[in-house]
Amino acid sequence: MTDTNFSCACGSGRTYVECCEPFHLRKAIPSTAAALMRSRYCAYVYEKIDYLVETTLPAARTTDLWVTYKSTADSIQWIGLELKAASQGGPNDKTGKIEFQASYIQEGVRAIHHELSRFRRSGGQWYYVDGRMTDVLA
Repeated sequence: MTDTNFSCACGSGRTYVECCEPFHLRKAIPSTAAALMRSRYCAYVYEKIDYLVETTLPAARTTDLWVTYKSTADSIQWIGLELKAASQGGPNDKTGKIEFQASYIQEGVRAIHHELSRFRRSGGQWYYVDGRMTDVLA
């Protein structure tokens, strides 16, 4: 169970109820690629696996995607998110790129996941397409 009175894990400075929870409950959809990226990070933290699958571009979904996302969520403790740069991804764009770093701990080792993610808007909704990543020890 998620404690919704604390700051949202995505780092927005707002509470979870005000920030990512409406997306996770499907009461709202992110209007930008950055908002989707933040909500997906938060979904990893709070293990909202169905949301991660649903916000992956349908053409990019694999048959084992749910299991892959669940395995990642189970094995990693996410501890911080920093958006580094964005290209397009606004409310009127069709595509966007977000560069971010997410700090985490896995098997007692602290590391940073650095990724340049691609997003596509289809039918008025943003989707994660894929990303180029590098993980480094912190």
